Amino acid sequence: MTGARTGLVLRSTRVITPEGVRAASVAVADGRITAVSPHDAPVPDGARLVDYGDAALLPGLVDTHVHINDPGRTVWEGFATATRAAAAGGVTTVIDMPLNSVPPTTTPAHLDVKRETARPRVHVDTGFWGGAIPGNTGELKALHEAGVFGFKCFLSPSGVEEFPELGPDELAAAMGEIAGFGGLLIVHAEDPGHLAAAPAADGSLRYADFLASRPHTAETEAVARLIGLARRLDARVHVLHLSSAEALPLIAEARASGVRITAETCPHFLTLTAEEVPDGATEFKCCPPIREAANQDLLWAGLADGVIDCVVSDHSPCTADLKVPDFGAAWGGIASLQLGLPAVWTAARRRGLGLPDVARWMATAPARLAGLSGRKGAIAPGHDADFAVLDPEATFTVDPAALHHRNQVTAYAGRLLHGVVLATWLRGRRIAEHGHVTERAGKLIERTAPPT
Repeated sequence: MTGARTGLVLRSTRVITPEGVRAASVAVADGRITAVSPHDAPVPDGARLVDYGDAALLPGLVDTHVHINDPGRTVWEGFATATRAAAAGGVTTVIDMPLNSVPPTTTPAHLDVKRETARPRVHVDTGFWGGAIPGNTGELKALHEAGVFGFKCFLSPSGVEEFPELGPDELAAAMGEIAGFGGLLIVHAEDPGHLAAAPAADGSLRYADFLASRPHTAETEAVARLIGLARRLDARVHVLHLSSAEALPLIAEARASGVRITAETCPHFLTLTAEEVPDGATEFKCCPPIREAANQDLLWAGLADGVIDCVVSDHSPCTADLKVPDFGAAWGGIASLQLGLPAVWTAARRRGLGLPDVARWMATAPARLAGLSGRKGAIAPGHDADFAVLDPEATFTVDPAALHHRNQVTAYAGRLLHGVVLATWLRGRRIAEHGHVTERAGKLIERTAPPT
């Protein structure tokens, strides 16, 4: 960026940098951050100053776990609505999951369909995961070379017939193939045997019955199997949407012994509890499930200890008619893309944690997971000028009608949250302000560096 002329300066008394909170002026040229200077630094001639006072300036969030469902199930969600919700919520980069769309992202040709569908519709920068399913091991290297950020698989049924789970031999084959070209395997880790042995929740209105149908052991057994295989194959793996804190010691021990494993959790696991779910309230249903408050405390401890790396949405919406009161039959997924930042901040501040922690979990670490560290996820010179402007003290009550998701079914309806997103900037352009998305400036992004 040497020689680029500063066109924009954003100023705040609370800029969240990799070194912590500081009063600063952030200079932007050609869509990149060129300098983070003292608060009272002179504004270069011709540059526009936007002074946010005491509002916090965070790096734009990077959400690496979003089900956009487009094409094929766009009545559930689509690129236009999902990325508009992201922009309104301070999220500037999303990576789309390979399933729930038709076709799924399991071949280079299917990836082309995704990109053609997304390109004219995205409000924020958008990339894609590939999928590993039975029979497509031969497609994985070509997908990697086409720019997907890694490969998702299921160890238990996914809920959609076009994206089957991998059996033990298929998992080993896919993991070995991906390790051979230096890729990343991201895993929905629930063991099908333990799920089959648990009591079914079919026909039940009671959340306790659904919770019993997805026991802790399903996650711990799957994570243990994943660790053993990753150790043997020297593969890099990532555990998706961890809900059971009982798996944390396994992950910590594996990492200490050199296994290349990371893990994420989600806002709903950190902010909602099993004890508060009313009978028939299937807007709270997701797989793995929201667990008890004591388990939630341990997840927060795992974040504090660094065993859990990322907090991402697992935004998985559906139409209202699929959220029938029967916990066995209802679609499992939480819609939260627009609400992740205030939801996590509300819980974090209550626990004495700060905005630098939130930025690390929701921007810096997901960017690192996807190999975007030098480009996204931090307010630092050379990075894209992506920002979320947050009033941390302001509160609001979640009104589903105010959400940009295609379907306004959400487990957060009526909740009082701290943290109002005042504005979102993408590569130096203000794309949202006070909940209104003002500009469509998103680009399609590809994996350009190996994940770290």
